Amino acid sequence: MNVVIFGASGMVGQGVLHSCLEDERVTSVLVVVRTPLAVSHPKLREVVHSDFTDLTAIRDEFTGLDACFFCLGVSSAGLKEAEYTRITYEYTLAAARAVSADNPSLTFTYVSGEGTDSTEKGRTMWARVKGRTENELLAMPFHAYMFRPGYIRPRHGAVSRTASYRLIYGLTSWLYPVLRRLLPRHVTTTDHLGRAMIEVTGLAGTGATVLYSPDINRLGAPDTPGASG
Repeated sequence: MNVVIFGASGMVGQGVLHSCLEDERVTSVLVVVRTPLAVSHPKLREVVHSDFTDLTAIRDEFTGLDACFFCLGVSSAGLKEAEYTRITYEYTLAAARAVSADNPSLTFTYVSGEGTDSTEKGRTMWARVKGRTENELLAMPFHAYMFRPGYIRPRHGAVSRTASYRLIYGLTSWLYPVLRRLLPRHVTTTDHLGRAMIEVTGLAGTGATVLYSPDINRLGAPDTPGASG
């Protein structure tokens, strides 16, 4: 399968990229980035692009795709709704339109979050915006899956680009075994996320379209066919 990843420099994107490069079912990986990644692999190809609201200039790069794994995101802390909407909603929809234009059977997987508000009417700003984004994606003419993980444990050196998140993960990483026992329905890893994205591509639009940590962990289990690690 041929995939494109947005947000490959972030913690989740790093984990998804690692899974794609390790999985024999993935034959090529295109990453759209603002700055080059410090990663080299025979399956990997990079496209550097600055304006994520307009991908017209690189649209020819998106031919022959089977899946888009959209992992690009930003913390809502300190952002007004307009700016958060531009990054969370506008970037995502611009990518969805661009990658699906010539790939009618594409699977688009969007990393949202536990607590996302599908009604778009709640009091929490980030949850409303992500809910709106999810709803728009689910209405588009491709196979769409919304991933709503809770706590995500980074694996294989994946690191958040947000300083406060790096601090939190650094202080709490040792708690993951405890969280997994006490709150198994609310925790996952970057490994499970990446493998689950590969798995849902093979579902071709069947099954649940909104997946939480238990679904992600089930689909992304290490013994999933074709997975490694």
